[in-house]
Amino acid sequence: MSGRDTWTVDRVEAGVAVLIRDTGEQVTEVPLSGLPARTREGSVLRVADAEGRPDWPSAVLDEELRQARLDEGGRILQRLRRRDPGGDVVL
Repeated sequence: MSGRDTWTVDRVEAGVAVLIRDTGEQVTEVPLSGLPARTREGSVLRVADAEGRPDWPSAVLDEELRQARLDEGGRILQRLRRRDPGGDVVL
């Protein structure tokens, strides 16, 4: 195993998680039953790379990174709200 990639669960549909890899924006589908318990939309997973492929049984939740991303998104939203003059958009 050469390293670990970071994947984010974009959505869960009919027991299948749709994941996006942080690097390269690769998208894949994995049965939710093959991922750690408590995996849900927005979960961040660290997954070992085995011979160029994700080793899904090695996946672990990274709650600290998930929370850091949520916090950063909140900060960005606050900055945007401060700059928003309000009112309707005029084209």
